[in-house]
Amino acid sequence: MNDLSRAKLFEIIFGTETKAGRRFDVIILWVIIASVLTVMIESVRGIERDFGTFFSYLEWFFTLVFTAEYLLRIYIHPRPLKYMFSFWGIIDLLSILPSYLSLLISGTHFLMAIRILRLFRIFRILKLGRYFTESLVLGKALRESSYKISVFMLSVVLIVIIMGSVMYVVEGGNNGFNSIPHSIYWAIITITTVGYGDIVPVTSLGKFIASVMMILGYSIIAIPTGIISVEISKASKNDNSDLCPKCNTMKLAKKPKYCYECGHKY
Repeated sequence: MNDLSRAKLFEIIFGTETKAGRRFDVIILWVIIASVLTVMIESVRGIERDFGTFFSYLEWFFTLVFTAEYLLRIYIHPRPLKYMFSFWGIIDLLSILPSYLSLLISGTHFLMAIRILRLFRIFRILKLGRYFTESLVLGKALRESSYKISVFMLSVVLIVIIMGSVMYVVEGGNNGFNSIPHSIYWAIITITTVGYGDIVPVTSLGKFIASVMMILGYSIIAIPTGIISVEISKASKNDNSDLCPKCNTMKLAKKPKYCYECGHKY
């Protein structure tokens, strides 16, 4: 393959600016969706029993398509190692590994559902600048709130350990609280308001403690939401200067003259 043909293929497979490139990516996206649906449908026992062979052939067809695509991307990329160790390169590799691992380890082919991660390319294909900008704001908010969330989660862990230990003393093994770890498990499902019901307090004091933990659980659920909401508000205000006033797309250069999305002049 000459350099001209290689460059043309690179533009089609890695680019989204040309009609052929967009068509290629859209086809791959539909193949990804079909592949993931195949794995999901096959997990139904009745369908697997009656049509297992057909779905097995279908899965290998998708695997061979993605394998050929992955190898082609490596071949035409000017810096193959850069692609292979990039985020998308790793995702592309993980999307085909489960099929080959299933030859050695039974059941691993269901991990092919990880191919759904490749659908994130739709943001690049459709050039959804507004959504990309909002994702950057959300990511910044999550990073800024990570320390507060960490402190909060540590506090929750301490609470469930203390309350689990207290319930172990109050209820005892006769009422299902066989050990402190088992009691901590009860504290977790109670404070998160899940309440499976497999362990329940019997004594009046135990029921009172459980009631307090249930009420406390509602405030615990609300706190992380409030922390992240505040950080999202801050991030949105700070990033307004980096957005196009016409289409709200994030500016890619430090001092751009025009918006790359709508062409608006700054």
